[in-house]
Amino acid sequence: MRLALPLLLLPLAACGMVPGPGTEQVTIPPGATLPAVADSLAAHRIISSRGWFRLLARITRRERKLQAGTYALHRGEGGIAALRTLTSGGAVLLRVTVPEGFTLRDIATTVERDLGIPQDSLLEAARDTALLREFAVPGETLEGFLRPETYLFAKGVSAERVIREMATTFRGDWDPTWDDAARARHLDRKGFVTLASIVEAEARADSDRALIAAVLLNRIERGMPLQADATILYAMQLATGERKTRLYEKDYAYPSPYNTYLHPGLPPGPIGAPSRKSLAAVASSPPAPYLYYVAGPDGRHVFSRTYAEHLRAVARIRRR
Repeated sequence: MRLALPLLLLPLAACGMVPGPGTEQVTIPPGATLPAVADSLAAHRIISSRGWFRLLARITRRERKLQAGTYALHRGEGGIAALRTLTSGGAVLLRVTVPEGFTLRDIATTVERDLGIPQDSLLEAARDTALLREFAVPGETLEGFLRPETYLFAKGVSAERVIREMATTFRGDWDPTWDDAARARHLDRKGFVTLASIVEAEARADSDRALIAAVLLNRIERGMPLQADATILYAMQLATGERKTRLYEKDYAYPSPYNTYLHPGLPPGPIGAPSRKSLAAVASSPPAPYLYYVAGPDGRHVFSRTYAEHLRAVARIRRR
């Protein structure tokens, strides 16, 4: 996964963090235990004795003052110097990873955990009308238009900067040929991203992505409901703030414009952050005769032309 550096990031030289021949960049994740920190420092040859470092941390009462972040430490500088840096707030870079398929609420939860930015602040920034205009995103939020990626941010970064960087990275990674592919499929950019976000949520095997996109496009062309379970799960998270992992029979009647069992065509907008693989799959989706698919026990999908054929595929999978 490519590492995207935010615009707010201070130059490493200005922070005294230019890695030299004797410098190591060490990342302390949130919630890391003292033994884990000692192991990491030893692995980077910052300290020579894990036990001495742990004892020193306890004696100086710094065991619970270790701060998450990315630090530039000198090899062989020893436990005292390392403890001073790790407990002084000297970390300049904080790492946050947005996995593929994450929704805005998922991102907000992750950012709050890793950067200390309240979830409501990030969600509000994602609804900022000025940012929506700047990135030419129609709709009420930047859902789907934030690049799933690993980022490094300056400590104290604002919610607006985080959202801007993720949207800038998404825009910079956009392939102009996807706009031509969208038009060929009678979609605007928002519809294209929305379809890719559904493919992202539905696919388990990379080889299935393009065919899933083809099925969904076939159903749109015929005016059929997409019947994608992932859209209901998104609708429920949008309403409750909590992500469910499975649906019950009653959930298929969940009242929401995102419920693609109740409403034909695409939902109002994306249901998560699509990967480049899903965006490319929509762009390269081949002509295919299929209108149905069902996931098998290995995660691969079985594709069918007719409903009767689909029911037989479902029966076979249930027997297995």
